[in-house]
Amino acid sequence: MNHLPEPIRPPGVVQLPDGTHVYAETLPAAYAGPQVVHQHIHQAAPDKTVQRIALGSGVGAGAVAAGVYFGPLLVGALTAIAANIAMLAFLALILGWCVHTVVKSVGSDAGAAAVKNVRKARRRR
Repeated sequence: MNHLPEPIRPPGVVQLPDGTHVYAETLPAAYAGPQVVHQHIHQAAPDKTVQRIALGSGVGAGAVAAGVYFGPLLVGALTAIAANIAMLAFLALILGWCVHTVVKSVGSDAGAAAVKNVRKARRRR
């Protein structure tokens, strides 16, 4: 039977030890071991640092999800609080300046004499 041609197989077909045929492109890759990416926490992006600490300490995906969700939420809330405090401080500064200006402009010699009289009356008690 040598006169028969070889059976035509598609290129890249491999017969596995169990007898099945597979394409060579779909063979499972050899296990290369765990891939370790050597990156320090301080090299990570700021929004990833909390997540890496959470995963490194073994607390799991819940902490990572909380960091992803509550991180930007916390930054937004703190920014809003800081803006409110800055506005209140500016308002207090303006009101203080207004009161100072009004007291200076209203004050007169009679006002100064009244203040002296009140101080004398308090000392007598």
